Amino acid sequence: MINLTKLNSESFILNCDLIESITENPDTTITLMGGKIFIVQESMQEVVQKVIDYRRKTFGNFIKSIIQ
Repeated sequence: MINLTKLNSESFILNCDLIESITENPDTTITLMGGKIFIVQESMQEVVQKVIDYRRKTFGNFIKSIIQ
C-alpha cells in the first residue's frame, strides 16, 4: 500500500498490487487492473519509487525471516 495525493490535494492509500500502468501526460495517471483511473500529484518516478520501497519493506522482511 502506498500513500498518494490526488490533484485536489486529497491523500489516499493505493494497493500497488493492482496497478496495471502509470503514464505521465503531463499529469501522472495510474490505471488499475479493474480499469479505475487515478490522477495524482506525484511524478511517475515518485510513484515507481514508492512501489519499490513498499516491496523492499514488505518482501525484505519476509526473505530475512526465511534465511534466519
